[in-house]
Amino acid sequence: MADKGELGPTGRPVRVITPPEFLETHGPARIIAMCNQKGGVGKTTTTINLGAALARYGRKVLAVDFDPQGALSAGLGVPAHEVPTIYDLMLGKIKNPHEVIQGTATPGLDVIPANIDLSAAEVHLVSEVAREQILGSVLRRVVDDYDVILIDCQPSLGLLTVNALTAAHGVLIPLACEYFALRGVALLIETIEKVRDRLNPALELDGIIATMYDPRTLHAREVLERVVETFGEKTFDTVIGRTVKLPDASVAAQSILDYAPSNAAAEAYLTLAREIVQRGIVA
Repeated sequence: MADKGELGPTGRPVRVITPPEFLETHGPARIIAMCNQKGGVGKTTTTINLGAALARYGRKVLAVDFDPQGALSAGLGVPAHEVPTIYDLMLGKIKNPHEVIQGTATPGLDVIPANIDLSAAEVHLVSEVAREQILGSVLRRVVDDYDVILIDCQPSLGLLTVNALTAAHGVLIPLACEYFALRGVALLIETIEKVRDRLNPALELDGIIATMYDPRTLHAREVLERVVETFGEKTFDTVIGRTVKLPDASVAAQSILDYAPSNAAAEAYLTLAREIVQRGIVA
């Protein structure tokens, strides 16, 4: 890792982080909740493309679609209405997660899909004993098979998100570089702290990922500056720029690494993966 001398969007020196070595053995996984109660901030996009980037560097990755909208499943080309889903595992209809895990077009990246059925899970689970820990009990059965498990949470702070936070070792918060996205982070941090106090003492904030950054606008630059002031080193140096290629890749059911490998966003997600490994968040 070496400094280039110039400053990046976060105001820190741009660093060159060398690609990590491939792992000879896999597991146990670090479980990471991709969480933000505001919609449209890049949670699903980041789950897909960070997962693909980590897989590109030889990590075995499981992405868990934990949003009834099923955008992660669609973005990875999985027909979620035709296969078993996380809902079946949560309700105990299927006991073995390996019966639900689907492969993707990206080697090393698997997915547990979801569809609209998951929206009924909160109603079914509300009377269950230890209802906040059901996802954790599901993922414990596959944790030794992967290096990282990324949970794509729904945009709310309800029972499903609490399940994800209770199951996770860490939280990544994708944060769009706009004022209203920044406003809601305090409530999310408060929820994380409550879950840490009451349900999961080991839960950590792994970092803030600035997304949808447009350096041409003063607003985006000011929001990013505020994020860095507030969260310091928890803010990743890597910033994901705004580009139409990211939603285009999702429509094509591909990662940006496959859909537009020369696009700046593809390099940004590869850099983010290297930074996450370099920081020791993922082995």
